[in-house]
Amino acid sequence: ADEHLDLDDGRWEDIHVVTGALKLFFRELPEPLVPFGHFDKFIAAIKMQDPSRRGQCIRDLVFSLPPAHHDTMKVLFRHLCRVIMYKEENRMSVQSIAIVFGPTLLRPASEEGNMAMHMVFQNQVVEHILNQYSYIFPD
Repeated sequence: ADEHLDLDDGRWEDIHVVTGALKLFFRELPEPLVPFGHFDKFIAAIKMQDPSRRGQCIRDLVFSLPPAHHDTMKVLFRHLCRVIMYKEENRMSVQSIAIVFGPTLLRPASEEGNMAMHMVFQNQVVEHILNQYSYIFPD
């Protein structure tokens, strides 16, 4: 809302509070960062055996997102790539970030079906985008 926060307030020094707020923000969106209509397309793309076809398809899917989703994804994933640069200190590897953010950023419209299998593929999509950030979001 229009709440003004003082980020110098001591309660924001705990990184877990900030990270939890970020995850909560994305989890509470009426539609996830990857819109429901794109979920099955991303899952199909990550299942492709040919790495170059998989990479091109995911890049095309990211490009096809609505502008607000695409631009938010670009900024978020740029930040997450910076977090990964410090994985020795923060223990947040590409895989760890994917586990934390996969189900939050990419989820089906209904929870029918095999949620465990969905989670594996959700994580793989996030991991792929992180690993291929500069290809998917060329500047």
